[in-house]
Amino acid sequence: MVQAKTWILKQHFEGFPKDSDFELKTEQLSEPKDGEVLLEAVFLSVDPYMRPYSRVRMQAGDVMIGTQVAKVIQSNNPSFPVGCHVVGRGGWRTHTVSDGSELIKLLDDWPQDVSLSHALGAIGMPGLTALYGLEEVCAIKPGETLLVNAAAGAVGSVAGQIAKLKGCKVVGSAGSDEKVAYLKEMGFDQAFNYKTISSLEEALKNASPEGYDCYFENVGGPFSSVAIAQMKAFGRIAVCGGISLYNDTSPQTGPYPHLHMIFKQLKMEGFLVSRWEHKNKESLKRMLTWMQEGKLKCKEHVTVGFENMPAAFMGMLRGENIGKAIIKV
Repeated sequence: MVQAKTWILKQHFEGFPKDSDFELKTEQLSEPKDGEVLLEAVFLSVDPYMRPYSRVRMQAGDVMIGTQVAKVIQSNNPSFPVGCHVVGRGGWRTHTVSDGSELIKLLDDWPQDVSLSHALGAIGMPGLTALYGLEEVCAIKPGETLLVNAAAGAVGSVAGQIAKLKGCKVVGSAGSDEKVAYLKEMGFDQAFNYKTISSLEEALKNASPEGYDCYFENVGGPFSSVAIAQMKAFGRIAVCGGISLYNDTSPQTGPYPHLHMIFKQLKMEGFLVSRWEHKNKESLKRMLTWMQEGKLKCKEHVTVGFENMPAAFMGMLRGENIGKAIIKV
């Protein structure tokens, strides 16, 4: 019998999450049956989506949702032999018994010199989100100008780099001078700290006086209202997230973008990365090649220790991470 440690959502978040919303529990797992495997978590992910999804996908008392890279330590499933690594949606737990139906085996040719943790970041869901937001939603073209907010995060930092690979001008917004320096290091043409500027409108105009063809939206709220006014005619907006809204106890209101969208004939589309799941294998190989060629650089903010998952989650929501927030067990 294996003991699994799990982090439980003790009660739904009201406003910003707090320590008392979580509870660490121990669970006895049965031996894997025919077709099942026993997994041991190696790396776990904390992501912004967990905050809004916890309200609609979870009940109080459930194990916190999330993705992990895990090692198969017992197997009664020939598709997942002992010793192989998988990405799975086991949530915040150290061990999981799975029938394999939701597991994704890591690429067989995963390079030795690339940490498996990147399967939760640039070579995983966040990287795919950046890629599909640009290619499928924005249909971005060489020579165009892209605006990315939360640009030093797991998705935004990859989106900016992919746009540069495609021959675009990229402007990024982030929440600290250290993050702005990181964006410039990543090749962003312009970057600014939204917390220290006197006017967002002026910052956006100075960074790209001619406006923006594409806007990769991670934040929502007042930033979005100002940014939409800076779009060029026939601009495209990929709505990936709205982190400025996630911890509100009462909904934010206007201003509303309708006139800008009508007069400039803008396209604004929300998306979930799962829509293009059929392309994932080819897309992940493409991004892994970019990483090996040094064209895609991916910073990680690593927290050591499963017991520190709530702190890592709350720190990520506060913007303490540069790049992907990872927990190493």
